[in-house]
Amino acid sequence: MSTSAATVDPARHVRGRIRVPGDKSISHRYALLAALANGTSRLSNYSRGADCLSTLECLRGLGVEIADNSTTITLIGRGLGRLGSPSGPLDAGNSGTTMRLMAGVLGGHRFTSVLTGDASLSRRPMRRVMEPLGRMGATIEAVDGHPPLTIRGGDLHAITHEPTVPSAQVKSAVLLAGLHAAGTTTVIEPARTRDHTERALLAFGGHVDADATGTRVAVAGGQTTLAGRTLAVPGDFSSAAFWMAAAAACPGSRVEIEEVGLNPTRTDLIGVLRRFGAKVDFHQTSSDAGEPVGTIIVEGDRIGRVDIAPDEVPGLIDELPAIAALAGHGGEVSVRGAAELRVKESDRIAVLVAGFRALGIPADERPDGFVAGKAGTTATGSGQADAHGDHRMAMAFAIAALAGGSPSRILGADSVAISYPGFFETLARLVA
Repeated sequence: MSTSAATVDPARHVRGRIRVPGDKSISHRYALLAALANGTSRLSNYSRGADCLSTLECLRGLGVEIADNSTTITLIGRGLGRLGSPSGPLDAGNSGTTMRLMAGVLGGHRFTSVLTGDASLSRRPMRRVMEPLGRMGATIEAVDGHPPLTIRGGDLHAITHEPTVPSAQVKSAVLLAGLHAAGTTTVIEPARTRDHTERALLAFGGHVDADATGTRVAVAGGQTTLAGRTLAVPGDFSSAAFWMAAAAACPGSRVEIEEVGLNPTRTDLIGVLRRFGAKVDFHQTSSDAGEPVGTIIVEGDRIGRVDIAPDEVPGLIDELPAIAALAGHGGEVSVRGAAELRVKESDRIAVLVAGFRALGIPADERPDGFVAGKAGTTATGSGQADAHGDHRMAMAFAIAALAGGSPSRILGADSVAISYPGFFETLARLVA
């Protein structure tokens, strides 16, 4: 567990114009599809977070040639089903996305591979991805459903998978395996999840069949049309969420975020912040590979209450920590139907409640969520919140701590490197 700490001073306002790192979800998917494509791909604004770098290292271990000139990642694709047998375990680090999506890819290769991760990832459940891949014909061994995963790939056959819990990672793993399977693989989800994999497949020349609701997606196996591309990764909306929450929580604030992804499966937070009382405007400026990109402007106006219902959770799962930070500034936040938070990089419900209480913010756990904040009550400051190595917890505590009466300390602050290495530098700019 990291013992690094950051001190966050109180601030009445946040103001500025910024850009955020490349989208983590899109970076993973572009790298994986570039490796499976024929030809050379060049990816600009690829996320420099540790999670996405883990994906690149796993691909190198599978024989993919990758060059990095600090602005662009260049990958030479090996073609569908042609990755090389690794000489040792493939380390996914802290990245659940790397492990789950890579499992889908490796399931269609005729060799044995081992996917490992750090202590946090080794506690995360993998049965939801192991089960459908097993039905497709891959053999996956684990320790009580947890990493490391030993994958014996082979000839896969198509399935129709209907998960009871919506998950973009599980959906993507099954679709990536489906590219290597005989027949057409279909995923039918109970609620729509982010569709970056579907858009990326189209961008690389693949074929995807999706219904109007986005809950039914199918891919045919053996697609030979995947080809290398030159693509730009949009700014990460989930990283931008913390600055949006900071501006919304502090009346008189104004934050403008440029070149950020505006994929409609990711932007439900905009409506949540408007319900809370903030002024939020956005406009699209471009579109690359089917991913809309634009500018978001958030102005803090009034502080209120926001209730997140279970049917909203799939579209907000990565933004819930940022939404929770609204509670530190006199707002109230209630979340239900988010039990999945307990099996993220940390038990985000327990860690969040403990950290908020340490910062003087009222908070209580629910089995599937939490209640945080009380109208008119702000953080007392001088607290010390422990992020338990979870990047989104560290960022949520930092935003909540801005409301304190005196400086607060965030333990495990270096965990922000997982997705946003420059987070605390940007925070300093916005409060200056």
